[in-house]
Amino acid sequence: MNEVLTNIKSLEIETLKNLKNSKAKNTLRAYQADFKDFSIFCSKNGFSSIPTEPKILSLYLTHLSATSKFSTLKRRIASISVVHKMKGHYLDTKHPIVMENLHGIRRAKGTKQLGKKPILINDLKSIINAIDQFNKIEKKKLRDKAILLVGFSGGFRRSELVEIEYDDVEFVSEGVKIFIKRSKTDQSGEGMIKAIPYFENKNFCPVVNLKKWIDYSVIKSGKIFNISDKSVALIIKKYASLSGLDPNKYGGHSLRSGFATSTAESGAEERNIMAMTGHKTTQMVRRYIKDANLFKNNALNKIKI
Repeated sequence: MNEVLTNIKSLEIETLKNLKNSKAKNTLRAYQADFKDFSIFCSKNGFSSIPTEPKILSLYLTHLSATSKFSTLKRRIASISVVHKMKGHYLDTKHPIVMENLHGIRRAKGTKQLGKKPILINDLKSIINAIDQFNKIEKKKLRDKAILLVGFSGGFRRSELVEIEYDDVEFVSEGVKIFIKRSKTDQSGEGMIKAIPYFENKNFCPVVNLKKWIDYSVIKSGKIFNISDKSVALIIKKYASLSGLDPNKYGGHSLRSGFATSTAESGAEERNIMAMTGHKTTQMVRRYIKDANLFKNNALNKIKI
């Protein structure tokens, strides 16, 4: 009997490991941070955080809605649900008391997200020019140009960008191929290859600048940038400010959203944008396309004044 119990316990531990391995590290950290906030709310009000019940979750959402965006509420629900699954508990997040409360909050607050602005082509050029003008340290200049140009041109997530290793990069006659081992939407770890062609203007070419950085740094193994994903956001803000842009309006996601918006603006097909960004659904990509077409397909363009 004891042997059976021991085997069950070891199976539970192994199952928990598998559940954790099914999620990217950054995703797990986000879940943990979200659940910690929920736990604090429960502790202050004498509720059990795990297992919890739909009524408590609904109260938490009402509490959160006073200071948070609607998108944050939806993410918190997902995080709390995942933590419950990992601990072997079921939480009915589709219960009427949760869904109807969410519907009421959405009607009161709206769902439009005013996130960070995308870095568009002209913004990127201004930022690269600022690096050339203001950065006197050659090593940082080459690294930062490579980070921003590759990040934009590959539609990379910050987490993907900082995980690129020397062996993931292959320079070919057409440009560079970069292997992404794992990403947010690739939980099975199949990986994908992003191909970035040469640009006509060498100063803004991600391939040329990446090669310059690798040659200068003499990197032969490991991560090619060796910085954190938070550092990417700081680099963007620093040079946005130096180029005359408002740094508060830009963040780590601005390179990725800038790629999607700029390519949509230039007429790239939805499937080709998704092939580069790795989006699994069309919802977000169509939002970028919609934003890109606000002026392109504007009815006022037909008026001659």
